[in-house]
Amino acid sequence: MLDDRELERYARHIVLREVGGPGQAKLKAARVLVVGAGGLGAPVLLYLAAAGVGTLGVIDDDVVSLSNLQRQIIFGTDDVGTRKVDGAEAVIARLNPHVSVEAHMARLDAGNALDLIARYDLVADGSDNFATRYLVSDACYFARKPLVTAAVGTFDGSLTSIRAHEKRADGTPNPSYRCLFPEPPPAGTVPACAEAGILGALPGVLGSLMALEVIREIVGFGEGLVGKLLMVDARSMRFETLRYAWDPDNPLSGEKPTIKDLSGHAPPSS
Repeated sequence: MLDDRELERYARHIVLREVGGPGQAKLKAARVLVVGAGGLGAPVLLYLAAAGVGTLGVIDDDVVSLSNLQRQIIFGTDDVGTRKVDGAEAVIARLNPHVSVEAHMARLDAGNALDLIARYDLVADGSDNFATRYLVSDACYFARKPLVTAAVGTFDGSLTSIRAHEKRADGTPNPSYRCLFPEPPPAGTVPACAEAGILGALPGVLGSLMALEVIREIVGFGEGLVGKLLMVDARSMRFETLRYAWDPDNPLSGEKPTIKDLSGHAPPSS
């Protein structure tokens, strides 16, 4: 149930026919894990907290650096050198005391991914590397959890939702991340953010879209991004959506899967 303060706080949601009181109650009951408290994770955490998602988990093993502040808007200058998960928890508490935060100061790896993801209803992946994205998507498949995942480049970004553990109305499996991207690019072909740079507001756009997609997944309105990849080009300010389908040859959820667990991912770091 929502108390009087919550009814006032979420009034602009509650008057929406697509959300209403029942939808806001779903948000309050939801548990969402956000992977990464960086450029993408920052707006995801802010908007999910503002929306009243009852429990937000955040996993990140990094500390705030000065170069983060150009785009990671939950941190300030005084936070440099402090743990990102602590900064995220403090900002959320100040924004919305009705939201519970579970801070995980760790790197998501093959040793902890399944146990951690199993505690939540949905995962929002804002990680900044391919290894983690594949790990998260594989773990969500085995844990049977929906995933909203995004990535950003220098002036471009993409977003999709994955429910590979479920089937479409016609009985065809939903596509997995590996149907969209069969394998990561060769090492060294995609420069890191520190080398290539990134337009600071771009992660804010993609992170806000991630939060919107998470809210839609929880409340259950609109047409989600399962089987669709939303692409954003900040140079031309162009948004495009392409469709992708289940690949029966994909190694995770195909007809003859070869990935049966997370053992193929890098072992937990010491």
